[in-house]
Amino acid sequence: MQALILAGGSGTRFWPLSRKRSPKQLLALEGERSLLRDTLERLRPLVGPESVWVCTTEALGERVRAELPEVPPEQILLEPEGRNTAPAIGWSVRSMPEAARRGVVAVLPADHRVGDAAAFRDTLERAGRIVEREDRVMTLGVTPRWAETGYGYLELAPGAGPEGVRRVRRFVEKPTPENAARFVASGDYLWNAGIFLFRGATFLEVLARLQPELAAGLEEIAAAPGRRRELYARLPSDSIDYAVMERLDAISTLPLDCGWSDLGSWEALAEVLPPDAQGNTGRGEVVAVDARDNLLVSDSGTLAVLGVEGLVVVRTGDAVLVCPKARSQEVRKIIAELAARGRGDLL
Repeated sequence: MQALILAGGSGTRFWPLSRKRSPKQLLALEGERSLLRDTLERLRPLVGPESVWVCTTEALGERVRAELPEVPPEQILLEPEGRNTAPAIGWSVRSMPEAARRGVVAVLPADHRVGDAAAFRDTLERAGRIVEREDRVMTLGVTPRWAETGYGYLELAPGAGPEGVRRVRRFVEKPTPENAARFVASGDYLWNAGIFLFRGATFLEVLARLQPELAAGLEEIAAAPGRRRELYARLPSDSIDYAVMERLDAISTLPLDCGWSDLGSWEALAEVLPPDAQGNTGRGEVVAVDARDNLLVSDSGTLAVLGVEGLVVVRTGDAVLVCPKARSQEVRKIIAELAARGRGDLL
């Protein structure tokens, strides 16, 4: 099995800790290791570093190489510019040697959290065996633990096949609270984790059928690598879900139950950190007095709060964020405002 880790995202929802030069996947949000490092480590021993490929940006290349020194440098692929996940995956798979493309490729985001790495590897290994044996395209859907509105869902067809394989009837966008509750109660839906498995050669054949413009562009780049920057900028910018997965006649899944979270906001981080007696969570030098249910993070100096509840408070060397936990998904609005004010030094 080859593992393709997608590590080019900007992670703006973790501002001010996350910046362009130090995005979410390079941060240690829960333990001492970065999310990217954790992604590599949880693959062992199923996939060793020699079979790992990382797709990231030119701006992050040096940081990623330093974070994953055991991954062969030629397997850290640098996008000239971000063009969404369909071009990133297609270009990465096309860049692999033919022998690697003939085998199973697992596509993994670099910035997710997995609580039970052994359970994750077990499901990934089972899915890999199915892909190898039956040449399917598969996704791993997470067994929902609550009615989450921040995730997309996979609707499952009735019945399960051998080894618990389920057929995905359709991909569902982020639902309303009412629909999310209905999805979870039905037992017929999984969270869409953005984890995919396929034979590399099969994926390129599917891409040629469903996205001929993108496939032709990838072949142009392969034929003229010296024009990569020029040609890459012309590739259609689409997500892998929209460009490929939602258009497939048959895609299968295995339910994944491993303490997964996409850590999509400060509030999501608060849900996985251990709370104190008052329900406060956090990292760094923090003091909370008469305060409840707050997320407190400091990477510079001491952060103290008094008499507050339900807040996110994050302190760095040059910025402080304060917002209600329930609105932490909206941190991008601050990014937009800073950009409008010309404050690139804070981005």
